This record gives sequence, structure tokens and C-alpha cells, in this order.
Amino acid sequence: MKLASIDVGLKRIGVAICLDGNIVIPQNAIFRKNRNQASRDVNIFLKEWEIDKLIVGLPKDADNSEEMQRRIEHFVSLLELTIPVIYQDEQNSSVEAKELTKGIFKHKKDGKIDSIASKIILERYLGTL
Repeated sequence: MKLASIDVGLKRIGVAICLDGNIVIPQNAIFRKNRNQASRDVNIFLKEWEIDKLIVGLPKDADNSEEMQRRIEHFVSLLELTIPVIYQDEQNSSVEAKELTKGIFKHKKDGKIDSIASKIILERYLGTL
């Protein structure tokens, strides 16, 4: 089963895939100009990779988790999905991604951290199976 995960942010959407059930590979982040463009780009990505299930990062127990959950669920509703969607706790995945990559590359706003965070989200999901 081919899996993908997304870490939905206001400016970038981190993306990662797992094609064999074991190895999770971060992909280039999707930059958001607006939600329609971003949802279209996510749809294209999912179709190109023939993804069977989408894992979506959702913050739990954060100060603004209810608002973020509403925004993320609204974004997911814009996707043209015929595959199952699983919401996975993404708490501190971006902080963890920054720590993991410290000294490896400069932390720019190029989406690498977002996609590493998405990789962490997908690995957390795989750990629950």
C-alpha cells in the first residue's frame, strides 16, 4: 500500500511518501498561494504517485489546536479524495524536524523542514500499525 502524509501549514505543505510500508521519504513541499491552488497541487501529487491512503498531521493538545484542526479539516475537504484519510497527531513534529536537521542544512523557508515534519508524522502513523 502506498502512503503519503501532509503537514498542512499556512504557507507550505510538507509532503512525505512511503511506497513499501517501511521507508518514509520526504518530498518537495507544496507552497501555498491560496487554498485552491494548494489543494489542486496535493491532488496532482497523490494521483501521480498513485497513493492508497493519506495521513494528515493534526495538532493535539496545543493552545490553538481547535482552530488548526478546523483549518486542516477544511483544507482536506477541498481535496478530491477517493482514498481513506487518517489523522495523526503531529504535535512538535516541526520542532523535532528542526532538531534532526540541525547542522545538516540551513533552516530556510524552502519547505524542507515541513516535509521532514511530514516524514515524522508518517513514521508515527506506521509505528501504530
